[in-house]
Amino acid sequence: MGKQLPKTALELMRSRYCAYAKGLVEYLIQTTHPQNVLFKNKRHEIEESILRFSQSTQFTGLDIIEVIDGEKEAFVTFRAHLIQGQQDVSFQEKSRFLKEKGCWLYHSGDY
Repeated sequence: MGKQLPKTALELMRSRYCAYAKGLVEYLIQTTHPQNVLFKNKRHEIEESILRFSQSTQFTGLDIIEVIDGEKEAFVTFRAHLIQGQQDVSFQEKSRFLKEKGCWLYHSGDY
């Protein structure tokens, strides 16, 4: 999550999980594809939503289930282990990533 961008969709997936855990709002916005539904909201609403989620969630693990690599499109299926309050809110998602101008971006996910 430093200055060097992830070279694969899998690296981006892992870095975004860490960014959520650390509340790195700007990184998450920068690595989200502009067609993502997130951008239907105003910038300050996006920032507040990400920060609220990050601060109210314990990130306890990430399991990678499947990776389908491509030149311009890739998919990563994962299970994110999360706790909010005393409740397990873990989920599984198949994320779609698109490569734009040499950079991988998170496009969308199916639960």
